[in-house]
Amino acid sequence: MAKLIVNGQPHSLEVDAETPLLWVLRETIGLTGTKYGCGIGECGSCTVLIGGQAVRSCSTSLGSVDGQAVTTIEGLAKGKSLHRVQQAWIDHDVPQCGYCQSGMIMAVVALLDATPKPTDADIDQSITNICRCGTYQQVRAAIHDLAKS
Repeated sequence: MAKLIVNGQPHSLEVDAETPLLWVLRETIGLTGTKYGCGIGECGSCTVLIGGQAVRSCSTSLGSVDGQAVTTIEGLAKGKSLHRVQQAWIDHDVPQCGYCQSGMIMAVVALLDATPKPTDADIDQSITNICRCGTYQQVRAAIHDLAKS
């Protein structure tokens, strides 16, 4: 039996240890904000935070994170108050189709927690998520505005 703390809630899971964390979150726990994109950890749609680090959940096994704390997009807002990155997304009209956005937001949260005033090089190195709508300019503007606050 695996144990996870997801968005502050403990979960005991009778799921095969090799099951990708993405499927545990979506199918077992019922949190569907984390999206399936490529299935090989390249696109970033499935990004969650584990110990504050951005991790691609489609290529992370449940067994490798047993006992750890996981934060998904559903765990960012506090009540009716959006996380500051979520609010910046709205302020900068970042989402187009929105499919990649939960993973992109999680990657940005991790970046800003680690590097509160990132340079363009920091952004390029850390935000490797793929946006098929091409909202990279809005993402960069949102990150730079957040770094000023």
